[in-house]
Amino acid sequence: MRGLRACLAALAAVVLLAAPAAAETRGWWLGGVTGAGANAQTVSPPPVETVAVAPDFDDWARFAARAEDEIGEIGTSSAVLEALRSDLAQWREKFQAAQTANGPRVDTLREQIAAIGAAPTDGATEPEEITARRKELAEQLTRAQAPGLAAEEAYRRADALIRESDRILRARDAHRLLRHDPAPANPANWGAGIAALTTFGRDLWKESSGAWGDMTRRDALTNAVPVVALVALLAMVLIWQGRRWIGQLIRRLQDRLPMAWWGLVELPLSLAQVILPFAALIFLAGVLEQTNFLGPLSRAIVSQGMLSAGLAVSTVLWIGWHVFPVEDRLSQVLMLSPERRAEGRVHVSLFAAALGAEQLLSPAFSVEAYGIGAQIVTFPATVLTGVLLFRIGQLLQQSARAESEAGEGHGFRGTVVALFGQAAMAVGVLGPVMGAIGYVGLATATVRPAMVTLGLLALLALLQRLTYDIYALVTRSDQQRAREALLPVLLSFVLALMVIPLLALIWGMRSADLLEYWTRFREGFRIGETRFSPTDLLLFGVIFGAGYGLTRLLQAALRSTILPRTRIDTGGKNAIVAGTGYVGLVLAAFLAITSTGLDLSSLAIVAGALSVGIGFGLQNIVQNFVSGIILLIERPVAEGDWVEVGGVQGIVRGISIRSTRIETFDRTSVVVPNASLISGSVTNYTGYNMTGRLILPVLVATDSDTRKVEQVLREIAEAQPMVLLNPPPSVPFVSIGAEGVKFEIRAILRDINFSGSVRTEMNHQIAKRFAEEGISFPTTYQEVRLLRTIAEPQGPTA
Repeated sequence: MRGLRACLAALAAVVLLAAPAAAETRGWWLGGVTGAGANAQTVSPPPVETVAVAPDFDDWARFAARAEDEIGEIGTSSAVLEALRSDLAQWREKFQAAQTANGPRVDTLREQIAAIGAAPTDGATEPEEITARRKELAEQLTRAQAPGLAAEEAYRRADALIRESDRILRARDAHRLLRHDPAPANPANWGAGIAALTTFGRDLWKESSGAWGDMTRRDALTNAVPVVALVALLAMVLIWQGRRWIGQLIRRLQDRLPMAWWGLVELPLSLAQVILPFAALIFLAGVLEQTNFLGPLSRAIVSQGMLSAGLAVSTVLWIGWHVFPVEDRLSQVLMLSPERRAEGRVHVSLFAAALGAEQLLSPAFSVEAYGIGAQIVTFPATVLTGVLLFRIGQLLQQSARAESEAGEGHGFRGTVVALFGQAAMAVGVLGPVMGAIGYVGLATATVRPAMVTLGLLALLALLQRLTYDIYALVTRSDQQRAREALLPVLLSFVLALMVIPLLALIWGMRSADLLEYWTRFREGFRIGETRFSPTDLLLFGVIFGAGYGLTRLLQAALRSTILPRTRIDTGGKNAIVAGTGYVGLVLAAFLAITSTGLDLSSLAIVAGALSVGIGFGLQNIVQNFVSGIILLIERPVAEGDWVEVGGVQGIVRGISIRSTRIETFDRTSVVVPNASLISGSVTNYTGYNMTGRLILPVLVATDSDTRKVEQVLREIAEAQPMVLLNPPPSVPFVSIGAEGVKFEIRAILRDINFSGSVRTEMNHQIAKRFAEEGISFPTTYQEVRLLRTIAEPQGPTA
């Protein structure tokens, strides 16, 4: 896929770079005639100043009236409409700026009127001074709003005229595409092509022979022949041999550099394969111009066509040779065998030759000058482009299959390559067929843009590969890691976004339409009476991001520097840090809103509608949110507490605004909604103190001395360091049954978290002392249970 895109990118770059030189006669991808014709001077208004001054509404009224007449006239040329539209866009921009010229003054007057209050009703009276002052302020407000209202009305008028001119131009473009011309495939129409070509040759010969007959011009050309021949030879050598020389230089440098530098060396240095031939052609054109030998036709061919053709050929070959390289030192844009890459280079060379010939002659040999015959003569180039497009589509299909078989297509990539291949094959067949039956404009507007699109995508793939190479070099990682990293992927995505406007131009969008979309985007969108522009949103994001960053820094300082030096418990520290974060976010949002001047009062209706949705669909989220705030303020549980809620027992590890994370004693995390901690039953074993009761059941044989057993168990309990002696441990005689005599050790521990180790140590001591004292256990023994109140909780093991 990369190879395809690189090849087609070359084509796109060629056409796009060559377009400015011949935009008036070759606007096939712009979808209309560009530039202003001579008639445009009759309707152009006085130049619109770009400085921030109040618009001259009298000049605007006169120009708008003329513009309406010109737009309403059926015979107005497209060039005149383009010129009118450009001037209207300048006026509209001035009116847009003038709408807010008195904004601060208007806001101040409104605040003053609001401070005075509304006029009394129901027969109430007020001091005459207040009434007079309110009237005076209202008059001032009216005068302050007048320029803005006038600018808004003029803005609407200019915008409507722009929309109307765009509608007419688009309709003409559509008519031009769908117009049925004489079919080039019909032999009866070949005579018109031959006549046009003969007329062009006769005009060119007549022009050249007339110049040769002028002794002065002949001598100037004769004197310049050595220089012209030398420069022409140099240009030809650079175009056809310079590529090989520069390639050899790049390979020598790569052999002397580490592999990480190969990509950075190859792509930038190879640009010399485009720059050097084009520079030689510029020098050659300058020398020929200085001889004064050239006439109108030959001057157009030399100064426009030759430069466009040279740039087109060099750029197409440059991209094609990177997409279908002779050697595979770098990662390939397309996964193709050497034979298929060689075939791709042949296709690229043929297209470069066809495009170069067309670019060379199109400034002089145009439909406007030689009629429909010129279109018939140039149609074979469209057919050749379609054939090459079909073959490149097949190469794309082969590359997609090879990637899929090798497991490198990753699904999506292989699918995209295959789709581009299918589209290229379809356009390569349908385009020439439509042109052959007479829809030449439609064929030209599909076949060539398709090839240019593939070339532009290929150039994009090469730039993305260069991005990965630079990232890999800077981070000292390999290509695979570079392609999986986030930063180069984001940069590649930005490059892809930058290609979208170029694709729009290639497929027929007028540059004025593209600028119009950009203008609409800058104006933003309106919700109620509030307008949100991209600039406001960007400023909002910057200020809110800065506030968010400062909040995080403050939280980090509190957590690591300030709070550890206080006597606040762990739960309080966590609550302070979390509360600081929430307050900081709210303050950052309010600061961003006020700094950008966003008026959110008009969103009250929207907020009311959203509240209904919250009440029905988001009530659980809101409930958990409020519960989280209550947990942070009241702190019935805190991080580090040993709790039991809903049958889940463990240590609280984190409290967020929506949920609480509990780590169980088997090291699994359970997320509990905050509402369950507020509305449900929660047992907090360590929330207010660390003491807790240990109940240790002991079962002995029925023939044991019960007094002696009680004494031994009491001594064992009192000997434990973690057992409190106030109140002292107790050893109740619980029951006598068939299974044995049951006692219990009930003791209060200083830290309930050590219950596991204390219980283990007591069991060891019981086994040892019973053996020494001759006390025996029954044949069955039930598990020891640890209870703090009634049932013993299974606490952590110290």
